[in-house]
Amino acid sequence: MAATARNDNHRGRKVRALLAGGLVLGVGAAVTLAAWTDQEWAIGEFGAGSFNVEGSTDGTTFTDHASAEGAAELAFELPAAENLSPGDTVAAPFVLRLDEATSYDATVELTDATGEGANAANLSYGIVSVDSAAECSDTATGTDIVPAGTALDATTGATTFDLAAGADGAAGAETTLCFQVTAGPDLAQSETGTATWGFTATSVE
Repeated sequence: MAATARNDNHRGRKVRALLAGGLVLGVGAAVTLAAWTDQEWAIGEFGAGSFNVEGSTDGTTFTDHASAEGAAELAFELPAAENLSPGDTVAAPFVLRLDEATSYDATVELTDATGEGANAANLSYGIVSVDSAAECSDTATGTDIVPAGTALDATTGATTFDLAAGADGAAGAETTLCFQVTAGPDLAQSETGTATWGFTATSVE
């Protein structure tokens, strides 16, 4: 009987040992089942396009005229432009285009007009679009941008026009504006008048 009891006790210890070992193995399996992680990243880089309108008084030499202080001086016919009499009309071209770095087309609008001097009120103007600077004259006709007879300080009736960007690093197509200024019947002798016009170009896709 004693031997049987010893064997039962021993068997019990073995069972307990195996159970304990099983618990240890179970804990070990839970530790090794760690979560896996993986990541994906993305980056975007953004750059701005270029947009710039430049002007020329002769259709050959173009530069920026970004403010009233740096306005291009239109080449009205001399000596007539300095010796006007009532009813006279003088003309001068102004050519606009988008420069070679510009990547967008533009819509252009005459947004500012000022007249200064004693004879400013006695002068009026109109603008027509013509094919080239050489075709601008006091009798030139074309697409009306500003109707003839507009006061120097007004933009009434002005219409927009488009400029197309160039391709492959070239400047855009040119638009030639022909300014026609007419002296009114009350033009004062020996007095002067000065007009300044400002255009605003807006990029379009």
